[in-house]
Amino acid sequence: METAEEANGDKKLLELVDVSVHYGVVVALDKASVGIHKGEMVAIMGPNGAGKSTVLKAIMGLAPVVGGTVYWRDRPLAVATHEIVKQGISFVPQGRRVFTHLSIAENLEMGCLHLEDRVEKQRRLDSVMDLFPVLYEKRNDLASQMSGGQQQMLALGRGLMASPDLLLLDEPTLGLAPIIVKEVFEKVKEISDKLDATIFVVEHNIKGVLAIVDKAYVLANGRVVHYGTPDSIRDTDILTRVFLGQASEE
Repeated sequence: METAEEANGDKKLLELVDVSVHYGVVVALDKASVGIHKGEMVAIMGPNGAGKSTVLKAIMGLAPVVGGTVYWRDRPLAVATHEIVKQGISFVPQGRRVFTHLSIAENLEMGCLHLEDRVEKQRRLDSVMDLFPVLYEKRNDLASQMSGGQQQMLALGRGLMASPDLLLLDEPTLGLAPIIVKEVFEKVKEISDKLDATIFVVEHNIKGVLAIVDKAYVLANGRVVHYGTPDSIRDTDILTRVFLGQASEE
């Protein structure tokens, strides 16, 4: 089967080149370079404080980038944060952050506020509810009445309402029970397969995320120390060394 790199001539949909992010004297990213091809699902992993979520925030313009460049379709991504969704990038932050005082249907519509075409908005709403039957069943309920797992499904669905070319997921299984974690991973995999979605996922559940992604970056102290297939990570001791603070850039 042809790989994404072969199909695209190694042309990346999105790429961070030597990106550095500083929060005062704290270096969150140190000349980090990561990228993703169309149709891929790529994980970003590492210990707490490694810079995983900062990668996504740098893409979204939510982090103070002091060096390097974020490229989108081979051009520098230089638009305001609130305009990035119009470029085809959707961000699902950790912690779900649903609007508890709104219904599920209203929450979903918040994912495409910029869209004025009511017919297209309804088409997207129907498509998302088809992908998430529980959202259809509870569409008129307040989001506050949903369980944590259901709220995560709602957050994923809201991210898809923008019909994104790239979906950014920050810790989608954080704080969920093991049985719900399994359901979330299965749903993310289904999104990837059914929609041919391009997904960057930051995730602390190493075993679970390696089972569904095509490639993965391992970060330590804001630097990329490994990039490869899930097997390339399983076959080395890179994660052990990273979590013990013994990894250096490869």
